[in-house]
Amino acid sequence: MTKTEASHFTVRGLSPEPFQGLFDLSDDELEKRRAKRYIADSKPGFPCRVSLQDAEAGDEVILTNFIHLPTESPYRSTHAVFIRKAATAAAVYTDSLPEMLRNRLLSVRAFDAKDMLVGADVVEGDRTEEAIARFFEDPAVEFLHVHFAKPGCYACRIDRA
Repeated sequence: MTKTEASHFTVRGLSPEPFQGLFDLSDDELEKRRAKRYIADSKPGFPCRVSLQDAEAGDEVILTNFIHLPTESPYRSTHAVFIRKAATAAAVYTDSLPEMLRNRLLSVRAFDAKDMLVGADVVEGDRTEEAIARFFEDPAVEFLHVHFAKPGCYACRIDRA
């Protein structure tokens, strides 16, 4: 595989459907589901995993838990994610990164076809494309998960294009 082939990738936001009903729940009902409503009061600060954009101040968001690696491997993973009420379609970026990734310290984790971790790195957001290309040079790498390195929250999945 050439370096050019390795650098073609797709970044995908989460499907909004599993989260839309959360916005209709009361705060007490959300708490029973281990979720919490916020009104964004800063930007950046509330990165939406559907739109892959930081919420604008005043946007309603829900913080909830999401199983982002639903596998039987030891790497089964779940973490908190923000979802914007206004996010109605999953974002898709091809060979480019959403701005919300570019200004944060990121943990990039590479997985094989059996959902086993085969590599990881911590990179400044503006260096992420280099890490993607490096990981995808390895034919064993099937996909990448990106996390916000400081809080550890899941950010998005990256697949070969």
